[in-house]
Amino acid sequence: MKVYRVGGSVRDELLGLGVKDHDHVVVGATVEDMERLGFRPVGKDFPVFLHPVTHEEYALARTERKTARGYKGFTVYATPEVTLEEDLARRDLTINAIARDEHGVLIDPFDGAGDIERGVLRHVGPAFIEDPVRILRVARFAARFGFAVAPETFELMGHMVAEGEADHLVPERVWQELAKGLMETHPSRMFEILRECGALARILPEVDRLLSEAPRERLAALDRAAARARALEVRYGVLFLDADAPATAVQLAREASERLRAPGECRDLAVLAAELYPDVCHGLELDATVIVDLLQRSDAFRRPERFARLLEACEAGACDGTGADFPQGARLLKALDMARGVDAGSIAAQPDPRPIAERIRAARIEALEAASGQPHRRGPR
Repeated sequence: MKVYRVGGSVRDELLGLGVKDHDHVVVGATVEDMERLGFRPVGKDFPVFLHPVTHEEYALARTERKTARGYKGFTVYATPEVTLEEDLARRDLTINAIARDEHGVLIDPFDGAGDIERGVLRHVGPAFIEDPVRILRVARFAARFGFAVAPETFELMGHMVAEGEADHLVPERVWQELAKGLMETHPSRMFEILRECGALARILPEVDRLLSEAPRERLAALDRAAARARALEVRYGVLFLDADAPATAVQLAREASERLRAPGECRDLAVLAAELYPDVCHGLELDATVIVDLLQRSDAFRRPERFARLLEACEAGACDGTGADFPQGARLLKALDMARGVDAGSIAAQPDPRPIAERIRAARIEALEAASGQPHRRGPR
């Protein structure tokens, strides 16, 4: 029985990045051997165990055979006869098919270290086409590392899309990979690659449609959001900004979120950003009445944190990349703070035949007008 450290930890070590988790492959062992040594089984589709002390993952060396479409259509073979090289050969990319033995010796049968030096994402072998999730992973790794996709790998990705493999991806897995890619430094690269190989039109046609117009500007906005905002929902929301056709963008945000089964906070912010982006971008031109109505429409009084994230998404879309400020955001946050300072309880207690909500709205408008010290264009009250 031999144990090797494999995959991402070896790759990141060669890249000079911090390594948080270590994965291991065990060669020459059975399930019974692992359990006898105190390892706890956790794998559902193949034998994976947690170390009894470190809780790191240890998987039995395995091979796979394609039996059906999709990323679950495999039969797994994990026996003591499977070699390390056979296990590495089933992996997606050469940079992920590297191992170290117990003495620290690098085992790299597919020249993954060389591809790391060259900055290339290259598939290990023909079995790459058997798992459509790999299309998403290649695009995500490109966004993470800034590596180029090898021409032969890109060709295989396009072939997989044409053969309908991408159509069998389940929403949860697509969202998982897209969410990880959105949190990278340059998420635009992920969407560029998915779009170029045809996968985006199959897994997320709503975003593909939006990127058909001014793709460079839209993807630049996405990278600006990544540079300024840490929240996933902000980055996701930027995908659906369209100042010229907000109603269409709202519908696309709803459809895409339903398709992906996106978390509620991501769905809600995407829809809100698509709807209000044009109004927020004209924040300096709005009078107190319109500002208060905007705050109410966005539910900013009850959810000020989400409103702040809405402004982050709009800022990424509105700025031109030159480092210019986004004064609309600062003004609207200040307006929200002043409007929230209105004592709604005191107003509600006053004898007045008008509806309470109407009186509170009027008081908030007056507070903003008083703070500005300037006459405003009046909208209907």
